[in-house]
Amino acid sequence: MEYFDDIRNLEKLEREINELNRYAVEIGIFGSDDSFYQMIASVHEFGMQIRAKNKYLAIPTKEAGTKRPRDFEGLFKPKGKNVLALADGNGGIKVMFILKESVNIPERSFIRSTFDANERDWASFIEDQIEKVLSLEITARQLFERLGALIVGEIQKKMTDLKRPGLSPLTKENRRHGGDNPLIDSGELRRHVTWKVVRDDGF
Repeated sequence: MEYFDDIRNLEKLEREINELNRYAVEIGIFGSDDSFYQMIASVHEFGMQIRAKNKYLAIPTKEAGTKRPRDFEGLFKPKGKNVLALADGNGGIKVMFILKESVNIPERSFIRSTFDANERDWASFIEDQIEKVLSLEITARQLFERLGALIVGEIQKKMTDLKRPGLSPLTKENRRHGGDNPLIDSGELRRHVTWKVVRDDGF
């Protein structure tokens, strides 16, 4: 009976070793999950300059909230000022939008920088997990699931800890949930960082 158990274990070990070459883990924000957050992640990861298609970009102030210029009646540009405003009824104005020719969003890498900082530790983790596969404690797929969870946890920690480059005063003022972490407002961007274990069946 012990002989047959050994045969079965050898067959299982051979399968798991073959599976190690078939699996991979993908990390990031997937367009199939939410293309909006994929775009936001890309902007922060690499930085971007946004230029106006016409003359100006209209950057909303806290007074405008999430609305656009076309949502307001009576909006006007005061002479000599690069703003769009409404009359406040007392002879003054209420600034609703700041007009800019371009906006620079600085690079705030949280994916590439996490890989650069943790690559060696992850390699050691993989070596330890391979030993567990070879001793039949875990499967090849479980190794990649554990690796995905580890990497995503490190990326999310990086997002939580990141403070520089900081937010512009206008962006900070307009935040829905407050705080000065440039990558975390509602927490949705961080939540969308995830992993997928994929298998190549050779077809």
